[in-house]
Amino acid sequence: MEPASYGLTATADLCDSHGEAARVCEIPFRDFGGVTAFSGTAATIRCFEDNTQVRTVLETAGHGRVLVVDAGGSLRCAMLGDNLAQLALDNGWVGVVMYGCVRDAAVLSTLPLGVKALGTHPRRSEKRGGGEVDVPVAFGGVTFTPGERIFADEDGVIVLQGEE
Repeated sequence: MEPASYGLTATADLCDSHGEAARVCEIPFRDFGGVTAFSGTAATIRCFEDNTQVRTVLETAGHGRVLVVDAGGSLRCAMLGDNLAQLALDNGWVGVVMYGCVRDAAVLSTLPLGVKALGTHPRRSEKRGGGEVDVPVAFGGVTFTPGERIFADEDGVIVLQGEE
C-alpha cells in the first residue's frame, strides 16, 4: 500500500493549509484498493443498487480522474468489483470513492487503484440502466461537484475547488 506522503499532499496537511476551504467528508471510508492515497478531478454518479452508469463512465477515458459514486449508502449489494476496477485502470482512472459497497476485495487490494467504500457485499447490483451522471452528489456533509479536486488518503476524503 502506498503511503499518503508518496507524491501527494496529505489530507491533514491540506486541511491545515486551506482551513474551511478544505471540505472534509465525514464518512469513515475503508480502503479496498492497492493504493490508499490518490487525488484527481471529480466525476460523479448518483445511482442506487444499479451500477449500469458506473460501468458506462469507467468505460470512458479517466484522464487521472476520481469517480465519486453516491450509491445511497446501500449495504445490500456491491456497486464495484474486480472487473469494473480493472476497467477503471485500463481507462486511466486513479480512484473511486463509493458511498456504498464493493466486492472482490481480495483482488481489489492487489490493483494499483484507489478504492474507498463503506464495506463489502458479495451480491452484485442490478442492471436497470438507472442513475445520473455528472450531477452534484452529497454525502458525509459534503457536496461533490464534477470538476472539483478530490484528495483521499488513510485519514479520509476532502474536496478542494481548483487545482492543488
